[in-house]
Amino acid sequence: MPDTVQDRWAAWVLDRRFGGEPEQAERAMRHLGPVRDRVLEGAAVEEGDVVLDVGAGDGLIAFGALPLVGESGKVIFSDVSQELLDVSRGLARDLDALDRCQFVLARAEDLGHVVDASVDVVTTRSVVIYVEEKQRAFDTFHRVLRPGGRLSMFEPINSFTFPEAEHEYMGFDVTPIAGLVRRVKDAYNRLAGNGDATLVDFNEGDLIAFAERAGFRKVELTYEATVEHDAGAHWGNDVGWDTFVRVAPNPLAPSLAETIDDALTPHEAERFVSHLRPLFEGKKGTSRSAVAYLRAVK
Repeated sequence: MPDTVQDRWAAWVLDRRFGGEPEQAERAMRHLGPVRDRVLEGAAVEEGDVVLDVGAGDGLIAFGALPLVGESGKVIFSDVSQELLDVSRGLARDLDALDRCQFVLARAEDLGHVVDASVDVVTTRSVVIYVEEKQRAFDTFHRVLRPGGRLSMFEPINSFTFPEAEHEYMGFDVTPIAGLVRRVKDAYNRLAGNGDATLVDFNEGDLIAFAERAGFRKVELTYEATVEHDAGAHWGNDVGWDTFVRVAPNPLAPSLAETIDDALTPHEAERFVSHLRPLFEGKKGTSRSAVAYLRAVK
């Protein structure tokens, strides 16, 4: 991660979601590659298209779209982080593709610099989940698309997973340390602030309703939910404990290590970890996750 990273979005995308471990970055990319491919497949990108990737981050979907639009097409990278746009610009320069790329600093619910009916495709991945005015975002996606334009998006449905039962934490039974867990959860909420409320304030049905109200004439949604017993935490199945505690699950959240340090004394932290770590390493929990792929036509 560049030493100059300052904003929380860039810090998370480039480092905190990997716990500072390059091997975790590689594992994450193996997981995200199929997501990118499904979003692009749903977008039905054609040669010569103008693709707008909203919340482009480090360019996972946007760079995947470049070969599809060909030499006559264009990909617009849009993000709230200038630092991430600068990273993508540097990568595009290395690929000798700057002439087919545009970089726009904008929020998903605004996109003020993108004119009406100017793009063929809008793509997003885990973007609406961070937007408070979700309907406004869908209205904006509809505004910038040409007639017949396609929206293709992926969103986690966290309302399927949270809130957890009183005796659970990250899918593990923590009854013997319930008091410590309550303090850890309180610390998490304090450190995260109110920003993460948008992560759980919608479900898959809401996504369909947002698209319909925005004016899309055809809407399709694929919903996938998984419940797995005798599993690790739902976002840490394939990592070791030391990495797991350093990973921030989203840009608005502290890592588990940061939360423990804030909430507990060293003795309490030792007791907390002594209970949770064997459950994590022995995969003695229940993993719950749900995602939605939405495709819509203007």
